Amino acid sequence: MFSFFKKKPVEPQAEPAPATLATAAVATTEAPAAAAAPRQSWVDKLKSGLRKTGSSIATVFTGARIDDALYEDLESALLMADTGVRATQYLLDDLKRRVKETGTTEPQAVKGLLVESLASLLAVLERPLVIGQHKPTVIMVAGVNGAGKTTSIGKLTRHLTNQGATVLLAAADTFRAAAREQLLVWADRNTMEIISQEGADPAAVSFDAVSAGKARGKDVVMVDTAGRLPTQLHLMEELKKIKRVVQKADASAPHEVLLVIDGNTGQNALAQVRAFNEALGLTGLIVTKLDGTAKGGVLAAIAREQPVPVYFIGVGEQLEDLETFKSREFAQALLS
Repeated sequence: MFSFFKKKPVEPQAEPAPATLATAAVATTEAPAAAAAPRQSWVDKLKSGLRKTGSSIATVFTGARIDDALYEDLESALLMADTGVRATQYLLDDLKRRVKETGTTEPQAVKGLLVESLASLLAVLERPLVIGQHKPTVIMVAGVNGAGKTTSIGKLTRHLTNQGATVLLAAADTFRAAAREQLLVWADRNTMEIISQEGADPAAVSFDAVSAGKARGKDVVMVDTAGRLPTQLHLMEELKKIKRVVQKADASAPHEVLLVIDGNTGQNALAQVRAFNEALGLTGLIVTKLDGTAKGGVLAAIAREQPVPVYFIGVGEQLEDLETFKSREFAQALLS
């Protein structure tokens, strides 16, 4: 069961309403034990992926005393993990407060308090992706080349279809070589329909996809836009154009504007969030490639400076390696 798939509540009716995708999704919650095992397996993989970040922070708590030296070492470790200056200062201040209030005297116990502090900071990022309030729900996906954007779209499509949603893909990344073919492969794997026009204008493809999604009664239309750097202003303008044209097909769309960022890029990821948010008005993030990185603290920096919700995080290349973000799980995995 993936909690992000929700439908807008239906008003009470005189006669029972027919079954909907929402009732099918809710029914799966009756067997939480069945979902617990794969989730725990994924959490274990997350812990393994974040080990490089977590080990550098954990060494701070191997001493025998809680003193200024411990906090200075912790500050350095957090900054090296790309937590950022503002988030690092917040965590240090909050941690000192917790240590004082609890009367903690053991360094290892301080690590437990840091988990609580980090989870509290990251809580602002924890929000489910809501599908069903609009039909179709139009999701526009952006990101720089190499961040895993198209692959994440394939994985997200699989998650949505597993919940019973019908998805139409729009191959609006018409500039990158093989991007269209890559999305076609994902569409074939997921037996999805796709709107694709080789060499066509990205905005035109997006318009056609939204129009087709409405005509065919699809639950979701997902638009794969061309990867670009936020410094490429003319290409950022192209993204704005896609958004404007999508609104011509559906005045309320896009309902979600997601940015895929590479967790390995640290503070550069924060800069991308800032730039794309200013240009498009982001509603959510997908953070990929957190496995093996020493920069996993960047989520704390995002929480403190650009608190755009993190819908999903990824720790590998398999379909099951993309999962919903939970702040406490992440904090515990990072500092386990």
